Amino acid sequence: MNHHEAGRLSAMWRGLAYLLGSLLTAAVALFALPVLIVPMMTRAWASWHRRRADRLLGRPPSGPVRVGAWRVLGWLGTYVVTSLAFGLVAVMCAGNAVATAVTVPLWWALPAGTRAGGFGAGVPLSGWGTALTLGTVQFVIFAALTFGLVPLLARLHARICGALLCPSAAERLAQRVETLTETRAGAMNAHGAELRRIERDLHDGTQARLVAIAMRLGVARESLGEDPEMVGRLLREAHENTEEAMVELREVIRTIYPPILADRGLAGALTALGSRSAIDTTLDIGDLGAIPAAVEAVAYFTIAEALTNAAKHSRAARTTVRVVRAGDRLSLEVTDDGIGGVDETLGTGIAGIRHRVLALDGTVHLHSPAGGPTTIAVSLPCGS
Repeated sequence: MNHHEAGRLSAMWRGLAYLLGSLLTAAVALFALPVLIVPMMTRAWASWHRRRADRLLGRPPSGPVRVGAWRVLGWLGTYVVTSLAFGLVAVMCAGNAVATAVTVPLWWALPAGTRAGGFGAGVPLSGWGTALTLGTVQFVIFAALTFGLVPLLARLHARICGALLCPSAAERLAQRVETLTETRAGAMNAHGAELRRIERDLHDGTQARLVAIAMRLGVARESLGEDPEMVGRLLREAHENTEEAMVELREVIRTIYPPILADRGLAGALTALGSRSAIDTTLDIGDLGAIPAAVEAVAYFTIAEALTNAAKHSRAARTTVRVVRAGDRLSLEVTDDGIGGVDETLGTGIAGIRHRVLALDGTVHLHSPAGGPTTIAVSLPCGS
């Protein structure tokens, strides 16, 4: 069996499982209709079915259904009808193929008048002649229908499900406004927190050292002709404090916009970041071209935070960083081989990454099952 045939066989099995599952859930929906018409229950039910449809069609899993209540109820009625119709067709095709395959070779042990197959179809089996000819023809027909028709019906059903639960233009606009409002509020909060942190660092660190330097220099000037030894000691301390203040000031500047980005660009900065990582890091950086400074900064801090998280929390031995650009989107992916189970609510830095990325209208996807691996995938707009 070649790859093409194997792919078609896999599609048949997946389509058959999807339609039979839809037939079963449609029957459940008929009995549970009083519960399912509750808007919250209907949305949860619809979201689960849309994820099933996404898996069948090979699409990324959709989020919760966010269309109007009447749209969801309309989907529910359509879903029950199409699931029963398509599911019964799948049962007829696959069921008759299996039943024919069983009854034809055993016709002699079955009661007289037994038909090949079942489910309301089949030719009478009266001897080996009819069994091997008409029975075989029937099996081939139903097997071909199962092989060719079932995947088509399954994909059609999944597309209908996705189309009915897809937001309208007005709903997409409203959701877009809501998302932008939330991300901008998050960006403003993050910006305010960042300004307070910078102010605190400058006030408690650099400014305090500069005040101490000024005081030492003042005392040294007043004692210039009286105690040369004390003047030398004060100047030495002032010099040391000046160097420390410069180090702290550079650290504050680096948290605002790393100078290495201006000197070496994003690729060079990430190379340096990977070489300084506490765990073994493999970099895969494509041709990035010209990227806006704000996007470079977010990409750099995102990867830096992800590598820090992997070193501190994941017990990972290796990380892989992949950065590629496709058109006007910059994609980042950081994967570690650690223990997984990342929880954003525990202060692992993911919330900070999400705030930075959403502020630029980007997306963040975290996949971290218990036992690992952990993958953080970020997409950022980088068009002009």
